[in-house]
Amino acid sequence: MRRSLILVIAIALLLVFCFIYYALDPSTSEVFPQCYFLSLTGYKCPGCGTQRAIHALLHGDVAGAFRYNALLVIAIPWIAFCLFVESRRTRSPRLYARFNPELLMLLFLALVLMWWLLRNIFNW
Repeated sequence: MRRSLILVIAIALLLVFCFIYYALDPSTSEVFPQCYFLSLTGYKCPGCGTQRAIHALLHGDVAGAFRYNALLVIAIPWIAFCLFVESRRTRSPRLYARFNPELLMLLFLALVLMWWLLRNIFNW
C-alpha cells in the first residue's frame, strides 16, 4: 500500500512538472533557475540546456531539444530502462545485478564527463 501511494505521488509530481515545463518557456520565464556554473565560469555544465530541452520535448521538438542538450535526449531511453530495472529490483534480482554493476555506472559517469568537455570545446 505504501509503495502504491509513493508511486501515485511521484506520478502526480511528474505531471505537475510536465505541465509547468509545457506551459512556461525556461528561455523567457524567470520562474526557472539559471545555471550558476555557467554564470560564474562562462562554461556550460553537463546539465545546461536541460530545462529548455524538456520544454522542447514536451512540444514535440526533438531536434530543438537535441540542440539544447543532446546528452539528455540520448539518455532518456537509458533513464527509462534504469527506472524499469529499479522497479524490478526485488522481483528480478539477477536483472538488477546484471544492469546495475559498478563498471556500468562508471562508464556513464565517464560519458557525462566527456560530454561536459566536448560541449565546451566545440561549443555544443
